[in-house]
Amino acid sequence: MLPHEPTPGITAALCARGRTVAEPRLAPTGDHLALVATAGGRSQLMVIALGEASAGGGAGPEVAVTSDPPPCPARPFGGGVFDWLPDGTALVYAASGGGLWLQPVTGAPPRQLVEHGPVAAPSVSPDGARVVYVLDGHHVAVVTVDDGRWPVRLSTTADFCFDPVWSPDGSWVAWHEWDVPAMPWDESRIAVRAADARDDVVIVGGGNGVAVQQPRFSPEGVLGFLSDESGWCNLWVTELSADDRRPLIDEPREHGGPAWGQGQRSYAWSPDGAAVAFCRNEDGFGSLAVLDRSSGAVTELGRGVHGSLSWQGATLAALRSGARTPAAVVGYGPPALASRTTYAHGPLAGLSAAELVEPEVVRWAGDDGAAIPGRLYRPATSGPGDPPPLIAWVHGGPTGQMEASFNARIAYWVDRGWAVLVPDHRGSTGHGRRFTQALAGRWGELDVADVAAGVRAAVTSGWGNPRRLVAMGASAGGFTVLHLLAAHPELWAAGVDLYGVTDLFALDEATHRFEAHYLHSLVGALPDAADLYRTRSPLHAVEAITAPLLILHGGADKVVSPDQSCAVADRLRALGRTVELHVYEGEGHGWGRPETLIDELDRTESFLRRHVLRWRAP
Repeated sequence: MLPHEPTPGITAALCARGRTVAEPRLAPTGDHLALVATAGGRSQLMVIALGEASAGGGAGPEVAVTSDPPPCPARPFGGGVFDWLPDGTALVYAASGGGLWLQPVTGAPPRQLVEHGPVAAPSVSPDGARVVYVLDGHHVAVVTVDDGRWPVRLSTTADFCFDPVWSPDGSWVAWHEWDVPAMPWDESRIAVRAADARDDVVIVGGGNGVAVQQPRFSPEGVLGFLSDESGWCNLWVTELSADDRRPLIDEPREHGGPAWGQGQRSYAWSPDGAAVAFCRNEDGFGSLAVLDRSSGAVTELGRGVHGSLSWQGATLAALRSGARTPAAVVGYGPPALASRTTYAHGPLAGLSAAELVEPEVVRWAGDDGAAIPGRLYRPATSGPGDPPPLIAWVHGGPTGQMEASFNARIAYWVDRGWAVLVPDHRGSTGHGRRFTQALAGRWGELDVADVAAGVRAAVTSGWGNPRRLVAMGASAGGFTVLHLLAAHPELWAAGVDLYGVTDLFALDEATHRFEAHYLHSLVGALPDAADLYRTRSPLHAVEAITAPLLILHGGADKVVSPDQSCAVADRLRALGRTVELHVYEGEGHGWGRPETLIDELDRTESFLRRHVLRWRAP
């Protein structure tokens, strides 16, 4: 044990053995709540009976209503897995192996509605007779509930479609769509079409240079959606015409994250349409607020990162998390949504009892003088006058942000006396469209410079020990980590790369369909940008890496092939450098098994103890 090193209270098993809770949805009747719970790589639909007036009125135990086939897993603040029938008697869900199923809440065996293809984002019509959903990522289709007939496809030429929804009278369907090479946060559209396809598709939001998402009708038929047309991802509305779209809330704060998957629900209409609840992002910290549409007054309900909003009756349900608050499904209820009830927990209870820390917002100047934000987690204990070892944790994406929601990995390292700096390099979300789009054509350059500037600021400000600095990141974050080690070798005591991108040519050829054109905006289009692809590929810069490097990758990764990590490790070994590579067989782009996360944390801690914590300045 080193001087001032705390006795750990958070074990790797405590981080790994919990579950993920996602997509809480209140039944239209308001008396039940359903959610997706994922543990050990398998998901289930859980249903909870709610008490009188719902939040504040108590709730029954969770009841698992699915067994086989299991539903698709949901990201913590994503969704698109299921929807309720209007009478609250059953759920329609997308199965992990494909197909659409009708599951009674009594737990009776499910009935298959759609057999073909990967499906997502089911939405049940107001009369309960039809379901609209996304097939294979780019077809919006309708199926009947009673006999499974498939009368119509609604989408036409779009390359991708997300999140179809019904108008209150069931006559219209709206969805989010876009075409390659754009990603949905670069440029996308809100499309509307008659449910029987008798008319052409009408575009009512988004378009050239504008990104939109999350179409959702109010009870009176006004269509809401998020748009960054003003420069910030705010809530807009339209009455089904592109000519009358307008911001409902216009402020320099983001109301939703990037559309990395189906089912994000960062706003919700009240049952009478008089109000709308929405999420705010403030430098990576979250809050939940409600807008009164008649007065324009905004009331804050609670702090913390919120998402997956669902409003029925007197209850507003949400997924809520914070740096010191492990994820939980909560309900805001009477009076005036002022009371908060917890319905379901995700991580194990021991994490709530640990001494978790709240990060602070920090800023530094980039090489060009631009203000770069981030969040700094300081360990509770450190020696006087002795800055703690510091991990610069680079988020993935790179279009994304590591918000101040609960992160078991960060808690693990802070609990062990490490400071953790989470930079929002340019290209990150949460700071407006201009900040996000600043990385266009500059991935592998501007992100690297912004993080390196942040680490130098950490040393100058005493946030971290200059001899014990570690670069860590996964996926796109791993790509930036490798560049940081190569471009700024003087900074780092070690690096940890989790399934990072190393070869842009290989990524362009073999990655999955959703990201197949992502590099067009981040780097450039081939063949014209071939020279950039070569210079921006970490594989061609490994000769400059001198710090010890740990690489972890999933053997079944279909986003970034494990061959990419193997190639970097082989070159470093040939150069006589210190590199450790471990491939987890059967794991994909991120870990599904608790045992893998346990091994990651144990293996990384052992690596850093050997190469960082025991290294003293001469």
